[in-house]
Amino acid sequence: MNQSLMRQTAMLLNDLLKFESPADAKLGEFFRQHRELGTKDRAWVAETAYGVLRRYRYLREVSVSEPDEQEDTRKLIIALLLKIEGKSIRDLDEMLDERQKEWAVTIKAKNSEGFAPAVLADVRDWFWQKLVEQYGETEAMTICRSMFEQASLDLRVNTIKASREEVLARMLAENTVKDNVITPTPYSPVGIRMGSRLNIGKHILFTEGKIEVQDEGSQLLSYLVAPKRGQMVADLCAGAGGKTLALGALMKNTGRLYAFDVSEKRLNNLGQRLKRSGLSNLQAQLINNENDLKLKRLNGKFDRVLVDAPCSGLGTLRRNPDLKWRQAEEDVAELNVKQTNILARAAKLCKAGGRVVYATCSLLREENEAIAEAFLAAHPDFKLIPANEVLAQQNIAMDTGDYLKLLPHLHGTDGFFAAVFEKSA
Repeated sequence: MNQSLMRQTAMLLNDLLKFESPADAKLGEFFRQHRELGTKDRAWVAETAYGVLRRYRYLREVSVSEPDEQEDTRKLIIALLLKIEGKSIRDLDEMLDERQKEWAVTIKAKNSEGFAPAVLADVRDWFWQKLVEQYGETEAMTICRSMFEQASLDLRVNTIKASREEVLARMLAENTVKDNVITPTPYSPVGIRMGSRLNIGKHILFTEGKIEVQDEGSQLLSYLVAPKRGQMVADLCAGAGGKTLALGALMKNTGRLYAFDVSEKRLNNLGQRLKRSGLSNLQAQLINNENDLKLKRLNGKFDRVLVDAPCSGLGTLRRNPDLKWRQAEEDVAELNVKQTNILARAAKLCKAGGRVVYATCSLLREENEAIAEAFLAAHPDFKLIPANEVLAQQNIAMDTGDYLKLLPHLHGTDGFFAAVFEKSA
């Protein structure tokens, strides 16, 4: 820690706190412009900036003396180091000038007595109110605080090319990082969890296509789709294709797998991953929207349709803490319209006896249960298949009831929701 690192991190935060675009993209851009930073310095800058994003509301409260005081990102960094990381003012001696030391004394003396619950939870008021309505105040606070933690690094083993046992043995043999605990994921049969966030992108297992980075919750969604050999399967909002590739592996590279998305850039990323994966049954198709003619020609053809719907992403705050400041309540209402329309479109693609799986990485009832209930009311030819039954059939010991509902503090995954609908034969 030194004054130069403090200054550069403050510059980065000035940009991040505009909340104009995703933090990870801004961070990548910043490091491309500051190639002089070594590995340790880059790690410190990234962790400090993300630390401020995770605790932004609380840090503002303890660092701002007057309500109309202009925000200084250096104060936020000092507040993070003192109030969250537990550093002493003496620890920060080399990185603070005399004025900043005065700030540090004031910040250190401030306590959180009388702070509103939403400030302590570090979320916007509207989001806090919705969580309290759904979960009650105690669990809502537990959920929010679980989002302060950095997510583990979860890997999915590509069973087309390797077994989990083989990959795990190699990872354990190579592990030289102190405190990096490497274990099988507790629920996904093909997952590996790493305590340290290593640069997997250059690892031979990654370049050979034997592993992919994928949260365990996301891996479980492919088991909820439960595709069988030789079936016709669609991933309607494929994105960069992490779940599509997982589906292809479960299908043992048989049948026909379609990846649809409205973003050419995301599908190009899928193309690169597909080359590594060894899959030959996957076809990626760019569509304009859910009413594209390419989809119309395929009505009633699919055994399985996955809708990993566009959503607020508020279940992924461990990885994307900026989302809680970038998302507004009105954004959720707009997303609800898209979610309803895309799910209705998926129903048309599904054949009699087939299944549609609706999923989000949101914690909000409006994006989850409410959409599922409205779909069932509008589509009497579909019925809900309990998620716990589908997982039990695949020997996955997880029971969250009729819906798959994952939470960081309970399952160690991102926040996920999923519902399985079956069309009457």
